[in-house]
Amino acid sequence: MTTTPEGPLAEEPEARPTSPEEAVLQEAESVLAEADPAAEGSMEVLDSARRILLVHAHPDDETIGNGVTMAKYAAEGAHVTLVTCTLGEEGEVLVPGLAHLAADKDDQLGQHRIGELATAMEALGVRDHRFLGGPGRFRDSGMMGLPTNDRPDTFWQADLDVAAGLLVDVLREVRPQVVVTYDENGGYGHPDHIQAHRVAMRGVELAADPAHGGGEPWQVSKVYWNAMPESVMRDGIRRLKEAGDTSFDDWDVDGEMPSFVVPDDVITTVIEGMEHVEAKLAAMRAHATQITVDGPFFALSNNLGNQVWGLEHYRLVQGTAGTERDADGRETDLFAGTR
Repeated sequence: MTTTPEGPLAEEPEARPTSPEEAVLQEAESVLAEADPAAEGSMEVLDSARRILLVHAHPDDETIGNGVTMAKYAAEGAHVTLVTCTLGEEGEVLVPGLAHLAADKDDQLGQHRIGELATAMEALGVRDHRFLGGPGRFRDSGMMGLPTNDRPDTFWQADLDVAAGLLVDVLREVRPQVVVTYDENGGYGHPDHIQAHRVAMRGVELAADPAHGGGEPWQVSKVYWNAMPESVMRDGIRRLKEAGDTSFDDWDVDGEMPSFVVPDDVITTVIEGMEHVEAKLAAMRAHATQITVDGPFFALSNNLGNQVWGLEHYRLVQGTAGTERDADGRETDLFAGTR
């Protein structure tokens, strides 16, 4: 189901957008206005033989890490559910004309990012995207070590079992065979990413426990963590430098890599979706306050070609790997071996 912060939007005469950013938001509002909550609420999720659920911290995280995967499975008829844990209120605002939305000004960035997420999901073909506990239940905690971490309404301060219990409700409704989230460090150590990992893992555990809450228990077959292979990261930076791009000039291509980069030998699964790269790039553009076309993300495709976005890597941490493997011995389907 597509959710809005205040229910269906009222119909108004459509004004011509005055900027690309306004066009993105206007498109998102149109998507939300056209959604039929009653029809989507009655949708028989279990009619889809394959069901995957992704748990992310902020709007845009899903597109950067899993955009191709989500678009691929949605196009193949799988039911794709995205659960986003915060509105991303503490994010930077990269559009000068929208700087007033920032947390230290009007503090309306989170509401704006609801629209960006709706447009991104439209680009990926994903119709079931939700906020954990509803929009605004948990606030963005900000980067690790900032005073915002200590606000009582932040996701970082949320009671683990309370937040996980909200996810259990979704897991038992959707009954996904596959769950995707971050590793125990949240990829790069952001408090909300770490908490999303904890909530996802605890939610999977509690969803299978008959003694927990209401609803029929559900055992998720496979749990994956997002991963960035070391060889891919080093090769990409090296090629960017050779192309004269300065986006990663302060990175030593032969030195220590950031914490989100992992040794190749822990990668269990790779999803290839070259035909869905354009959908991923469109979804990235939809997150206009967070990703700029002249920033480091688009530098990768501008200098190395869009194919750099066509592969997404994972670590299988729960469940049994499928038997079909690629030349490197890795799975090529998150659903392999599930029923």
